[in-house]
Amino acid sequence: MNTQPLILRKDQERRLLAGHCWIYSNEVDTQATPLKAFSPGQPVAIFSDHERWIGHGYVNPHSLICARIVTRERAQPLSPALWLKRIHEALALRERLYQRPFYRLIFGESDGLPGLIVDRYDSLLVVQITTAGMERVRGEILAALEQVLRPQFIVLRNDTSIRELEGLERTVETVLGTPTDSMMLIENELTFEVAPITGQKTGWFFDQAENRRRLARYGVGQRVLDVCSYIGAWGLRAAALGAKSVTCVDSSQTALDRVAANAARNQLDKRIHSLHGDAFEVLRELRDQGQRFDTVILDPPAFIKRRKDEKEGNQAYQRLNRLGIELLEPGGLLVTSSCSFHMDRDTFLRGVQLSARRAGRSAQLLETGQQGPDHPVHPAIAETAYLKTCFVRVLPEF
Repeated sequence: MNTQPLILRKDQERRLLAGHCWIYSNEVDTQATPLKAFSPGQPVAIFSDHERWIGHGYVNPHSLICARIVTRERAQPLSPALWLKRIHEALALRERLYQRPFYRLIFGESDGLPGLIVDRYDSLLVVQITTAGMERVRGEILAALEQVLRPQFIVLRNDTSIRELEGLERTVETVLGTPTDSMMLIENELTFEVAPITGQKTGWFFDQAENRRRLARYGVGQRVLDVCSYIGAWGLRAAALGAKSVTCVDSSQTALDRVAANAARNQLDKRIHSLHGDAFEVLRELRDQGQRFDTVILDPPAFIKRRKDEKEGNQAYQRLNRLGIELLEPGGLLVTSSCSFHMDRDTFLRGVQLSARRAGRSAQLLETGQQGPDHPVHPAIAETAYLKTCFVRVLPEF
């Protein structure tokens, strides 16, 4: 049976031929191939208006991104064989990079599997499907993961709001084994208990692992403030590097309880303290109390989730960074991050600089990090380079 074609409008193939894999609804020739004729997730063969082959993909007529290219090999349509090939390729990279099986195994478009995220916690896989195309072949994907990795447990964390844009329900379900909501993970020789079923995202933020490792280069001093700490990845790393007092701030008491448990697990509990509350309010209170820190770490959730939130999100990042900078000792280290892919690196850095000036300080950028190599960047898709982490030295104004 031949795959139904999807034909593009005139001159809409250039971006795709350069490597991008998203097709927007206004780029489709709806006279030749009406979108309403397709069902969500349906496989398609994509052609230019002059019948040039583009690739195999899948379509969702109800989404702004109405199609995604999965393979450009004409002889390799969407199939279980393709899923196996891509998963083997992804695993080969991670096994080359990591000694322990704790990493992001599949990073969507960057691993040739748009709409699929897989995080690996040793024998547990946490899977997130974000598009109708991947939802349609869910059984094939899960079977391929089982065949390649032989996991004991698989959890589907399909509770992200992105699924709603594709017309998909938000659910959490276990599809292999009966895992508990408690798994042990090792990072930088520290052991953490994570909650893959109820925790944020898939239970852990693998994308910052390389940046947390970089922290050793700069020295953290005696007093550290870890804002939006989640379950303590940055804070415990700082304590392990020699900080005598680390204050973890988070709006979730459940997360802070896990910080305390993880600190005790690593014999760091005497150095770790917590403050429960809104990040902005806690920072203002600490500033008003005259508190000062040698290192301030700011790792907030995305403030810009949609393009229309850009102005308000920029202002939020600037307010947070200004408050963090005001709490630093002269010469202190600011580690500040943005995971908003709508904000590029230069815009984020300009915001940090502006925050420093408004706080009456000067800033020196020491290094800029991105997500780790288990979250590879697709060179043609700027959105895959979403994480910016700046290591900044803050000095008196000059």
